[in-house]
Amino acid sequence: MDVLSDAITAMRIGRPHSSRSVERGPWGVRFPASDGAGFHVLLQGSAWLLPPEGADCTPLRLGAGDIVFLAHGNGHGLADHPDTPLEDARFAADGSWLAPKCPEGPLRPTDTLMMCGAYQLDRRRAHPLLSALPPYIHFPARVGAHDRLRSAVELLGAELADPQPGSDAIVPALLDSLLLYLLRTWWLTDQPDCPAGWAGALSDPSVVAALHAVHGDPARGWTVEELGARAGLSRAAFSRRFTALVGQPPLTYLTWWRMTLAGRALRAGDAPLRLVAQQTGYASEFAFAKAFKREYGVAPGQYRKHRTSESSGAR
Repeated sequence: MDVLSDAITAMRIGRPHSSRSVERGPWGVRFPASDGAGFHVLLQGSAWLLPPEGADCTPLRLGAGDIVFLAHGNGHGLADHPDTPLEDARFAADGSWLAPKCPEGPLRPTDTLMMCGAYQLDRRRAHPLLSALPPYIHFPARVGAHDRLRSAVELLGAELADPQPGSDAIVPALLDSLLLYLLRTWWLTDQPDCPAGWAGALSDPSVVAALHAVHGDPARGWTVEELGARAGLSRAAFSRRFTALVGQPPLTYLTWWRMTLAGRALRAGDAPLRLVAQQTGYASEFAFAKAFKREYGVAPGQYRKHRTSESSGAR
């Protein structure tokens, strides 16, 4: 997979949720902070996105067709007016928002129709690519803009409005696709000229070539010289450019990514430690266990046992 897909796959846990709702009259909903990420789409009418108290940003007016993505799970509110009192959102046992049911019959011109979704993410291994995002990203409705993102929104909205056979499988797949479209649209469309940080890294052919090499074969014993050759740069020039954009030296990032993959493998399956060690580039189980404990603070076996029991308790 490519770097963006890998970053999402490494952090994603559980199933995403989405709902479609209609609000009438004065209304306001307060969403608490969470470990995940979420989005709101205004399909009809208008609303105000209200930042949490103390946040250094002002309320944002949303119109029909607007999309807002909250990457860090910040608490926030949605309301018909900034002065409308907010009611705490209610959630089901699986973490999905218990949105007001859509009323029968046609919508009124004054109704607000919106679609909301949430993703569960493991913040303990947040990829720096995602950590670089602002508190929220606003995609205003513009004719001809973000065609693929808009198509994903329309498909998801259609499945939620009129479920058909297969919708239970289609909706989570569309939500995963929508998350990638949201992020790709931000980095590759809204930040085309950004020279620094991960937005710059994803648009730098040399750094992207090295990242693809690391993500494509994390078990290989990469050297800075080899990665520099993939990038078409000298060892010193490559190391400087990679560190400046990614925020870590090449081999430090390689180790971090290997340990992220190892943690995911231990959390999600029962593969022998010897196999996990081989898959992440370690010649022996001992060397792997030592590196893992240095990164996570616990031995691989303890980590697996703790994460397995934690997941069972959550379910």
